[in-house]
Amino acid sequence: MKKSLKATDILALGFMTFAFFLGAGNIIFPPQAGQQAGDHLLSAMLGFLSTGVTLPLVAIIAVAVAGGWKGMTRDLPSKVATFLAVMIFIVIGPAFAAPRAGLVAYEMGVKPFITDAGQLSLTLFSIAFFAIAMFLSRSRGSLIDLVGKVLTPILFLALIVLAVAVVVNPQDAIEAAKGDYVDMPFIKGFVEGYNTLDAVAALLFGMVIVDTVRDKGVTDEAETRKYLIMAGLIAAAGLAFVYVSLFYLGATSVNIAANATNGGDILAIYVAALFGPAGQAILSLIVLLACLTTVVGLISACADYFSTLTRWSYEKWVVVLSVICCVVANVGLNQLIILSLPALFALYPIAMALVFLTFIRRWLPNPTLSYRVVMLVALSFSMIDAAKVAGFDVSAFRVIPLFDYGMAWLMPTSIALVITYFVGAKAPSQQESQTA
Repeated sequence: MKKSLKATDILALGFMTFAFFLGAGNIIFPPQAGQQAGDHLLSAMLGFLSTGVTLPLVAIIAVAVAGGWKGMTRDLPSKVATFLAVMIFIVIGPAFAAPRAGLVAYEMGVKPFITDAGQLSLTLFSIAFFAIAMFLSRSRGSLIDLVGKVLTPILFLALIVLAVAVVVNPQDAIEAAKGDYVDMPFIKGFVEGYNTLDAVAALLFGMVIVDTVRDKGVTDEAETRKYLIMAGLIAAAGLAFVYVSLFYLGATSVNIAANATNGGDILAIYVAALFGPAGQAILSLIVLLACLTTVVGLISACADYFSTLTRWSYEKWVVVLSVICCVVANVGLNQLIILSLPALFALYPIAMALVFLTFIRRWLPNPTLSYRVVMLVALSFSMIDAAKVAGFDVSAFRVIPLFDYGMAWLMPTSIALVITYFVGAKAPSQQESQTA
């Protein structure tokens, strides 16, 4: 008998996916973008949503279509596919994103309540934070129940309260746009949404969602694919709701948060103005839950994949990764950010190329050739963007289209795909030529 999920489980699965994506960075960035977009708010939002929401959704669907990472990389050499996956998991997991989320949770969620905050308070918080993340990550079968049915509804409710308060009681009038948002608001928003890099995380979270569905007893591939896509759609709707409300918050914060240096400051000032002394508690709840659920998703994804490569069990990898994240959040995080960001910018175009190839594979005359050439070109040109992030002078490559937007890889990769489509096409046989 074919097992299926109940409506409540599907909704919880979508909430879980939404929570995995919604980290502190996703909450902090839109207010600053909205403040700069000003009266060009709508165009900037549409640009941001087209990449900040659409790309992660497309990546989730690609995982569903291919049936997982192995399906997506079947036309690549197995060692190359494994190396690529390991690099993505390390960079987006214990080396960067997960420890950073823990640090942001401390800085915005706990530190404001501590009088003499220092290294000891950070260490104690990190131990507690990653211990909770480890507990939530250990049982894959209960991820839907713990994250999707408990933590995320609380997070989403807090965000709804904030969104309603912003709409009902905006703190400022919307003023003129600033900077690049004056002349090209859509493009600026498009690029900023692209730079969230959530599409890479989508490849990781997609695998976790597949395993979570299977742990619920669903074994049919078509059903699993359907639930994965449904979860992606629910998550995309949730992300869009959050981004739109936070963009509007930023657009109506020009005077009240005029001296703010980043989106976190804008959000903190605005929430304090709306809710008074209780504002910090509401903001802390949002940030802590957003960071915690994202870390749970990252640890679960990394542990799940690494357990397939080694003799260590999933549970053992959860413990190891949680300890590593805790240590990194306390020691040398700034240095790791410096090292990890270039690696992430180098890997992101490869992930995007892989997602696109997954959708058009059936029409490629020679998938093996297309995959290998296109991925190699994407990697080669992504190194330019990585070098720029690392601080190297790569101005000589400014002639490449979209260089200034951190997408120097896009045009060469597209050209490589077109070339391999025609070069890789099989020549018609003599019989086919005579028939024609």
